[in-house]
Amino acid sequence: MKEQKATLISVSIGSGEDMAKHVREYVMADLEGFVDDKHRGFSRVCYEGDTEPVGTVRRNNRQWSGMSQEEVREIEEALNLDQRLLPGDFGVNVFVEGIKDFSKLPKGSKLVFPSGAVLVVEDFNPPCTHIADKIVSLYRTRSGTPLTRRQFLIEAKRKRGVVGVVDVPGKICSGDLIDVKRYKSPKLG
Repeated sequence: MKEQKATLISVSIGSGEDMAKHVREYVMADLEGFVDDKHRGFSRVCYEGDTEPVGTVRRNNRQWSGMSQEEVREIEEALNLDQRLLPGDFGVNVFVEGIKDFSKLPKGSKLVFPSGAVLVVEDFNPPCTHIADKIVSLYRTRSGTPLTRRQFLIEAKRKRGVVGVVDVPGKICSGDLIDVKRYKSPKLG
């Protein structure tokens, strides 16, 4: 695994029915996910647009979600926004700085925290219409023209970060220096 470093800018928990996440100084991660987060659990129910039919109960591969500041800035610039997007606008648990292509971390990549906590990447996080609607309602372009849901979805494609599971429990704190171990398939034969 190729190693990189990143800094955890913020860590958040979401407990309501909406997509909002609230920044915390730290969170506790256990094998079910982030304590007190609505996405915590070993299983989840599939939703429309998921890989399985709506209502199917499956293993929870979305115990946490994360984005990078670098990709948020790319979205911001592409949309020509008149102000900075905020981590809370995206409904993610971990917001990092230092990995430009964070959304392209391959499945199996690990985020290792100073406490020993380890988060494993399961998949990229596709753009979400709920988040698009939120951003469209909050932001304008520099020219003053309103944003559209479609514009956001196009610009956020492959830049909405990743989702994953907790591999090793521990405390995750804002400001933590993260060892990012990018998964690389072993050579066979």
